[in-house]
Amino acid sequence: MTVTEERPTTEVGTPRRRKEDQRLVTGRTRWTDNLQLPGMLHLAMVRSPVARAKITSVDVAEARSAPGVLAVITGSDVADIQGSLPNAWPVAEDQKAPPHPAIAVDQVSFAGEIVACVVARSAAEARDASELVDVEYDELPVVLDLAQAAADTELVHPDLGTNVSARWVFDSAEACSGGNVEDAIQEARDGGILIERTYRQQRLIPAFMEPRSVVVDPTGEQTTMWSATQIPHILRLMLALTCDIPESKLRVIAPDVGGGFGGKLQVTPEEVVTLLAARQVGRPCKYTESRSESLMVAHHGRDQIQKLTLAAKQDGTVTGLKVELLADMGAYLGLVTSGVPILGAFMFNAIYKFPAYHFACTNVFTNHAWTDAYRGAGRPEATYAIERLMDELAQEVGADPLEIREKNWIKHEEFPFTTVATLEYDSGNYEAATAKARELFGYDELRKEQAERRERNDPVQLGIGVSTYTEMCGLAPSRVLGALSYAAGGWEHASIRMLASGKVEVVTGSSAHGQGHETAWSQIVADRLGVPFEDVEVLHGDTLVAPKGMDTYGSRSLVIGGIAALRAADKVIEKAKVVAAHMLEASPDDLEFSAGKFTVKGTDKGTGIGDVAFAAFHAHDLPDGFEPSLDAEATMDPDNFSFPHGTHLCAVEVDTETGRTTIRKYVCVDDVGKVINPLIVEGQLHGGVAQGIAQALFEEAVYDESGTLVSGSLTDYLVPSAVDVPSMVTDRTETPSLTNELGVKGVGEAGTIASTPAVVNGIVDALRPYGVSDVPMPCTPHRVWTVLQAAGASGGGAA
Repeated sequence: MTVTEERPTTEVGTPRRRKEDQRLVTGRTRWTDNLQLPGMLHLAMVRSPVARAKITSVDVAEARSAPGVLAVITGSDVADIQGSLPNAWPVAEDQKAPPHPAIAVDQVSFAGEIVACVVARSAAEARDASELVDVEYDELPVVLDLAQAAADTELVHPDLGTNVSARWVFDSAEACSGGNVEDAIQEARDGGILIERTYRQQRLIPAFMEPRSVVVDPTGEQTTMWSATQIPHILRLMLALTCDIPESKLRVIAPDVGGGFGGKLQVTPEEVVTLLAARQVGRPCKYTESRSESLMVAHHGRDQIQKLTLAAKQDGTVTGLKVELLADMGAYLGLVTSGVPILGAFMFNAIYKFPAYHFACTNVFTNHAWTDAYRGAGRPEATYAIERLMDELAQEVGADPLEIREKNWIKHEEFPFTTVATLEYDSGNYEAATAKARELFGYDELRKEQAERRERNDPVQLGIGVSTYTEMCGLAPSRVLGALSYAAGGWEHASIRMLASGKVEVVTGSSAHGQGHETAWSQIVADRLGVPFEDVEVLHGDTLVAPKGMDTYGSRSLVIGGIAALRAADKVIEKAKVVAAHMLEASPDDLEFSAGKFTVKGTDKGTGIGDVAFAAFHAHDLPDGFEPSLDAEATMDPDNFSFPHGTHLCAVEVDTETGRTTIRKYVCVDDVGKVINPLIVEGQLHGGVAQGIAQALFEEAVYDESGTLVSGSLTDYLVPSAVDVPSMVTDRTETPSLTNELGVKGVGEAGTIASTPAVVNGIVDALRPYGVSDVPMPCTPHRVWTVLQAAGASGGGAA
């Protein structure tokens, strides 16, 4: 892609390099761990080595007398003030949840849970002293198997009386007068096609680049917290409520944040402990986790058992879909733990016209680290399931996987379309995206090569994977979230300050952690106000500077936060028009605004918005009653989600003798609506696809029988490197969203949602001749080889 060096005629749509990258690539970053405050102390956490036990004693005497130690804090020390970590999404009225202390008081429920905290003059002294804390445990039986946990054979939290936290059900016959899924299943059993499958979504770890870090300074009028978080505004509110601190006395700053992927969408025990410790000792305190701590205790993602039933007619027309989920919550409920699998409920039907649909999710406690949002949050799980099923349907019918999808998807002329899950898809063109992807991929030629390899019994088989996806993003609207029992809204706020010099400050409630907000927002506002891109400064991530906001997650920043900035810019123009009309001795109705200049219609008489800003500043001659400011603010709360979509095609070569999978070609054509910055979109897609490939081939959080994480380092938890990710061909189609003025849709999670089923479908497609219909993820060489052996394959020959 060509990067713009010369000044473009329009900013929106221009592939500008990101403003933020200069400081990031030259090392002038503002990471939380870089902060050094006068008199700052350091924390180390003492963590439980066992997954479930009663705490019988905590002896801190030796640790307290260690060099440099100022305090050792145990759960009993703060039991009355630490509160319980919040869950903002109680998905059912009868949802069961145990208290979630930041420091365990009398029992632990997963390996890595904090049992004490050491405060010392240096990080090294804190770590050394933490090893001197002597904790005795009375170990209890662990509950690790998800299906067994759901059966309540042993209870994680006996006081709850069950391991089931909540059950959430959607049925189209009740919700929207849709068809009855049991009738559809019976009809398919009697004379159609019935596909029943069970898939396992393995447990994943977000594995963000920057470990979590928090600094708290309690010495001022306000207590200030710097945290590597995605959610400074939500964190501030939740800390105030949890720790009983007036919200006005707490300031939260998210400086440069090195990735999150949902893993920093959390109110963490470490944030609460650091806050309590700093307030106790009266000095600034810092805690930065190690990589192994990050992998062990930062919340995990996915971890579901998906029992699926698809009903169809003999010709492959889908008639019903039934989804039964078991979702592993882990030991506790985090901020949105219980709601993550529910988000998938609206996406299992995907782009297909199912007339009947039933979804049931059972949330279950185990003695694992708790799960929560991870890139895509419920929607990758749903897309994986339905795209695997559509390939199975194509196999049953004897049709090409693309043909069976086209037979059942929503046609472009049918938009807006209300789905069986009650969502209204506003726009889309699945035909156009698929046609372009098919051409770029060389689909027909690869199918021909596949047939030739099968004919000659090649030990390295070629598989072609298909994934045609959509997703709901722009996580909002507030009314919908309220109907789903989510505690907060989905709005976003922005304000624009027109400085006397003509420069512009954009204050946004969205808090970036790698998305490129500073660049994209500058492009949007520069275009709207007609000022140079370089003259726009974007401020974010500080609850004092940007006091209103709902933060960044769910591919919501552009479609909500970006539109809020656009609307604030429009208000600036309307205010400026009044001053400009006064300056030009004309009526506001007679003015036109374009490229940063107000002109009187039909004349060349005009003035620039910078001159108007200066006139408003000095206020020497303003219209009567006009306040001397052009500043404006806006809050965006959308009426609907946005629905990007696309087609991903993946060609894999599978060595049937070793099980090794190699991605030979990857093509993705995505439709994310109007594109603000193509370079940012490309980056988001490349990163998203890499994470989806990682789930398909590499990553899995593995515990032993005692509940200890055995993939607790990057030696064992296999995050792919650059050499493991293929070069990919990317392209776009464009169907603007109808839900916002710019026509934009989200892009941050698209690649992750689409790519996992594309890769796995490719692997299964390669192995179809051997009788293989599924390979559990991650599809490591050993797993592929094992499945082949179980299917009766030998010597690479087709069965």
